[in-house]
Amino acid sequence: MKQTVTSRARRALARLGRPRTSDVTSGAVTGLFSIPEGMAYASIAGFNPVAGLYAGVVPAVVGSLTSRTVLMVTTLTSAIALTSQSVLADAGLDAKDAGNVAVLTVMVGAVMLLMGVLRLGAVMSFVSNAVMTGFSAGIALQIITGVLKDATGYRPHGHNKLYQLFDWLAHVGDWKGATTAVAAVTVALWAAARAAKRLQPVALLIAMVLTSAGVALLATDVELVKDIAAIPAALPSFTAPDLSAVPHLIGGAFSVALVALAQAAGIAPSMPNPDGTRSDVNGDFRSQGYANLTGGLFQAMPSGGSLSRTGVAVSAGARTRWAGVVSGVFLALVVLVAGSLAERIPMPVIGGLILVVGGELIWGKRHDILLVLHTSRMSSAAMVLTFLATTQLPLQQAIVLGTVLSLLLYCAQAARQAKLVALRRMPERAEAPGQWETTQPPAALTPGTVTVLDYAGSSFFAELPRIENQLPAVDGARGAVLVLTVRALPDVPSSAMLKLLGRYATRLHDQGGRLILCGVEPALLRLLERSGTAARLGPGGIVPATPQLLGPLETALAEARRWVAVHTPPQPPPPR
Repeated sequence: MKQTVTSRARRALARLGRPRTSDVTSGAVTGLFSIPEGMAYASIAGFNPVAGLYAGVVPAVVGSLTSRTVLMVTTLTSAIALTSQSVLADAGLDAKDAGNVAVLTVMVGAVMLLMGVLRLGAVMSFVSNAVMTGFSAGIALQIITGVLKDATGYRPHGHNKLYQLFDWLAHVGDWKGATTAVAAVTVALWAAARAAKRLQPVALLIAMVLTSAGVALLATDVELVKDIAAIPAALPSFTAPDLSAVPHLIGGAFSVALVALAQAAGIAPSMPNPDGTRSDVNGDFRSQGYANLTGGLFQAMPSGGSLSRTGVAVSAGARTRWAGVVSGVFLALVVLVAGSLAERIPMPVIGGLILVVGGELIWGKRHDILLVLHTSRMSSAAMVLTFLATTQLPLQQAIVLGTVLSLLLYCAQAARQAKLVALRRMPERAEAPGQWETTQPPAALTPGTVTVLDYAGSSFFAELPRIENQLPAVDGARGAVLVLTVRALPDVPSSAMLKLLGRYATRLHDQGGRLILCGVEPALLRLLERSGTAARLGPGGIVPATPQLLGPLETALAEARRWVAVHTPPQPPPPR
């Protein structure tokens, strides 16, 4: 027993890996970013800014230690903050009440953990690349529009994020000179540091420190972190959830969890694990669940995988999960020891660097965007619609729309790809004995002959009209046999497929012909028997699947030829 525990501990330590110097630097940069960004997101959504600050402590540490996507940083995002505010407002609860925030965060964590335990991460595989690309680009635009005011001093108007961007560009004259200059210098210093290969991992930190020092020395009049809220010199303390709010937040907790998980789902494809291990969506669901369950008890707002904060960490040189752990620990130390210094970070500095991060996220998606545009019109339309929905609708609605679009794409592609292929035995040759070739299905069955068709599809009801149109006509098919291989048919096909098989078998029988199904799996065989389809096919009308790929087909052909020999009327002798 003791050896088993030791072995498990060793495997856990091996999974955590060893922290690197670049992880410490990256964690420090990410932790510093969490101060103004977390407070700003919470403030914009009407929460106590300190709750946004604390979302970068416990959730970041727990999430990074347990996540299957190594570099993912779990913390507050603008989308989660805005969705949480909407949920509490709909429930008639005060967003600044610590008990309400705690119970919402814990409930969101419970939903995430439940979805991970039930392995519902597979649902995300039904979200197409086109939809996820549009969603990720829309989120990146939301990140950019969320800091336009910090970067230029002008807050764009309008609910539509695209409209806000155009409004911001149209009011260049209203930008504050000092604020814009500080943001521009920040971006310029970042670009200069980025140009030096050795400084690339710390380019963000260099730009933040140098610009902040310059603003302090020149006494430039710009907004500082302390103008949002004071940073308490204390670690987050235990906060009991207000359980009386649970009945009012059940549906809302699912909405917030869905927004958070959908955002996090886009991180793994964008940030593959440097150690070569594979990400696991269900593992990430559980990780974010743990982060919220614990963070909710220590004054944190609902959290999830943050694309912007993960982008900051990666840009600063993150190589292992320890970067996220360090970010949480470093943030706690800064709050505890140097909160007054962190309060002096200029908001235009944060705005400029977040613009850089958002721009890099969009630039990093350029290949996916071009790929989708070159793939098909349907995929392109789905990507554009999802992008527009993400910029114009509440995120929970945009996610639902994106999921529906993904399902429509899947259904359309499944229906379009389903087909019947005729199999014809090739002439015997020494170098290729007994081989088969594919060809188009015949328009009609020829009396007294055996026709072999192979079904390729998912039995989805939308594809069946296409399949039925490809089935050969049965008029006058006396003595004809159609052998249909259904190895690709699911164990539990749609009821419409069973009706189609029964209907075709009856029509063919009425014309004096026969249908034989081969390659039938056991579960499908039981279903055919319960539905009465097996009785319509008669003895020998179903040939079960075997490990041999062509074994059932040979058995079906032998049965078909025997039946044809018995039921084909003798041909009259040719006239003399």
